[in-house]
Amino acid sequence: MKSLTLTILALSLGTSALTLMPQSAEAGAIRQGTISGSPSVLPRNDDGSTGLVSIGFNIDFFGVTGNSLYVNNNGNVTFANAFGGFTPSGITGSTTQMIASFWSDVDTRNPASAEVTYGQGTVDGRSAFTVNWDNVGYYNNGGDKLNKIQLVMIDRSNTGAGNFDFEFNYDQIQWDLRGASAGYSNGLAGENNVSYQLLGSVVDDAFLDGGVNALISNSLNSGVDGRYSFFARNGQVIITEPPTATPEAGTSLSLLALAGFGLTSIAKKKKIQA
Repeated sequence: MKSLTLTILALSLGTSALTLMPQSAEAGAIRQGTISGSPSVLPRNDDGSTGLVSIGFNIDFFGVTGNSLYVNNNGNVTFANAFGGFTPSGITGSTTQMIASFWSDVDTRNPASAEVTYGQGTVDGRSAFTVNWDNVGYYNNGGDKLNKIQLVMIDRSNTGAGNFDFEFNYDQIQWDLRGASAGYSNGLAGENNVSYQLLGSVVDDAFLDGGVNALISNSLNSGVDGRYSFFARNGQVIITEPPTATPEAGTSLSLLALAGFGLTSIAKKKKIQA
């Protein structure tokens, strides 16, 4: 997917327009040391969530602006309310506004499972918010197979108010209960819905290590296997790396839309709870 995406953008803008973020030299896709100090912990649970927690910087996600969110045990973050849904029907068309690294039935009650951790820090000198589902088990009390998953949100207000990047990072996927999903949705219904999910979502076992769409073996906008990068700019999510210069009208965006990548929608401004 990465090569196709970059090829489409290069056809419309030229490769000189691409400015990929530097990649850290790490053993796997999951970034280390992105949380300053001791991380916060979501205690062992099934289908639980945090209360409203601070991201540490302002974001604009499809017109919803603010600096806080809910961390949900089941592999996602939400903005309006905590969310305990555990059997994904697919993120495409979802009326829950979410960013989901691995929406499935995570269960951390088994002592062999790690707890979900989260907190503020930095990535490449920029403010960041990280959630780690690192070595988590599955329902019901499963601890014999563990997944290593991470969501990193990175402040990019240097490119405009509320702009940010977000990454899905995967080092190990040993279980895929009822066909997990990974992607995002603006939470609006019908023709106003804007959503995206990774290939292999809602397909049993597709995301597993060695599976047909193994998360650890592929990437998006990254030279690191297991890392999938997205870019929120002016309230919309761009699937490809934004250019350093504004493209001529009717070039890259139209090509990306035809390819099924850069879907956009106009959403009314709402306010995330402070």
